[in-house]
Amino acid sequence: MSPQPVVHEVNTALWLADLGRALGRPVTLGEVPDDAWDAVARPGVDAVWLMGVWERSTTGLALVDTDTRRSFRRALPDLRPEDVIGSPYCVRRYEVDERFGGRDGLARARAALARRGVLLVLDHVPNHVAPDHPWASSPELVVRGDRAEDPAAWVVVADRAVARGRDPYFPPWPDVVQLDAFSPALREATVGVLSDIAEQCDGIRCDMAMLPTNDVFARTWRGRTGPPPADDFWPTVLAGLRARHPDVLMIAEAYWDMEWTLQQQGFDLCYDKRLYDRLTGLDVAGVRAHLRADLAYQSRLVRFLENHDEPRVAARLPREAVPAAAVVLATLPGATLWHEGQFEGRRVRPPVFLNRAPDEPTDPALAAWHHHLLTVAPGVRTGRWQLLEAAGRPDNRTCENLLTWSWTAPGTSHVVVVNFSPAPSQGRVRMDCAPGPTRLTDVLRTETFHRDGDELSTEGLYVELPPWSHHVLEVTAA
Repeated sequence: MSPQPVVHEVNTALWLADLGRALGRPVTLGEVPDDAWDAVARPGVDAVWLMGVWERSTTGLALVDTDTRRSFRRALPDLRPEDVIGSPYCVRRYEVDERFGGRDGLARARAALARRGVLLVLDHVPNHVAPDHPWASSPELVVRGDRAEDPAAWVVVADRAVARGRDPYFPPWPDVVQLDAFSPALREATVGVLSDIAEQCDGIRCDMAMLPTNDVFARTWRGRTGPPPADDFWPTVLAGLRARHPDVLMIAEAYWDMEWTLQQQGFDLCYDKRLYDRLTGLDVAGVRAHLRADLAYQSRLVRFLENHDEPRVAARLPREAVPAAAVVLATLPGATLWHEGQFEGRRVRPPVFLNRAPDEPTDPALAAWHHHLLTVAPGVRTGRWQLLEAAGRPDNRTCENLLTWSWTAPGTSHVVVVNFSPAPSQGRVRMDCAPGPTRLTDVLRTETFHRDGDELSTEGLYVELPPWSHHVLEVTAA
C-alpha cells in the first residue's frame, strides 16, 4: 500500500441496499456489479474501507436509548422498521453478516478490488462488544458492573452485572459491554480476532483506539479493574498481530491529541482530528500552525473532512468553500480519507444503525470536480513536501488567508495555493526555482502562466485569488 494512501469509506449496509433497490433484488458483496466497484474504487483511490461488515446485535439494538432512536427519524423522515438494522459498532461476532454475503462474499469483494489495484480496509472495535457477543459472558474479559451503583452503567449478561461501554467524558453507551483492556486474556483474544480480520483484508481501522491505552483506561475505570499492567495495550496486541501479519496496515481512530502516542505504540496511521476541527472551523492560522509539525508525524496522519461520525462537510461549509477544503485535504502529506457521498455534496449523514439514506439532490458538477481532483492529486503528492509562507504589504494582510506548500521531486515540482477565506486575497509566495523562463500550469484548470524563475525565487510568485479559490501549479522550465 502507498505510504500515503487515499481511502474511500463506504457504508456497506447503505451501499448494498441502494444497489439492491436499483437492481430490484438483494445484492451481497459477492454480487456487486463491476460498474459499482468502479464507482467506489475509481482512479486515485488506493483502498476501500467497507465500514460495518460484521454481524450486528439485535440484543444491543433493543437497548438503544430514545434520543438515538429519534435521530433515525430526523435523518430519515419516512423511517420504516426494516430500515433499522443495528449498529456496526455493536458487534455480535466478527463474522461477515450473511445479509452481506458472509465470508465468501467478502473474499469476492476483496478480489474485485484487487483486480483494480485497490486494497480492502475493515473495522475492529477494541473497547466493547455487544451483550450477546461470546466475550460478554466471560468474566475475565469484561469490566464488572454493580447493580447498586448507577443502573445506566451496567447490564446483566449471563446472570452477572457487567459494565456498559464508555469513554471517560460521556455517559455509557447503552447497547454495548465494556471490555477489560488490562486483562491479559482480553489482550490475547484481541490478537486472535485481529489476526482473523487480517486474513480477510489489507488494513484494519480500529475504532476509538485511544480508549484501551493504559492511561485512558485507568482514568475511565479508576481502579475497578486494578492497576495498569507494565506494558500498554497496543504495543502488546500489535506485537502479537505483527508476528502473524507483518504487512497489515493499522489505522487508529484517534482523538484528544493522542495521535503521536498511538503512532509510537505501533499504528501506521492515525486520524488527524485537529486538522479537521480547524478546517471545518475556517481557522486558517490554526491550520497553518498545525502544518508546522514534524513531517515524520504528519506523514502518518489521516486527513479527512467528514466520515460516518462527523457531519457532512457540505452541511458545515459554504458550497464554494468545499472545493477549497478538498484541495487542502488532497495535497497534504499523509493519508486521505474520503466518505461515500462526500463527492456528490450530500448533506444528510445517516445514523450507522440504518440501511437506508434519505433521497436528496446531489451536485453532479461537484462530483465531477472531486473525481478530477482524485486523478490529479497523486501526481502532485510526490517527493519532498514543504510548507511555504505568503507575504504581503503592511496595509494588506489578506496574505494571511492563503495556505500554500510545495512538492518537489526529481524532474517535477508543484506549488499549491489556497485562499481559504470568503475575501479576495493577495500575496507573494517565494519558491525555490531555477533561473530563466518558467511555466506554471494549473493542473486542475489547465491554465498556464509564464514567469521568470529569478523573480519567483527572490520576490516570489504574486497571486491574487477570489474567495475560496486555489491554484495547483506544476512548475516547469519554459
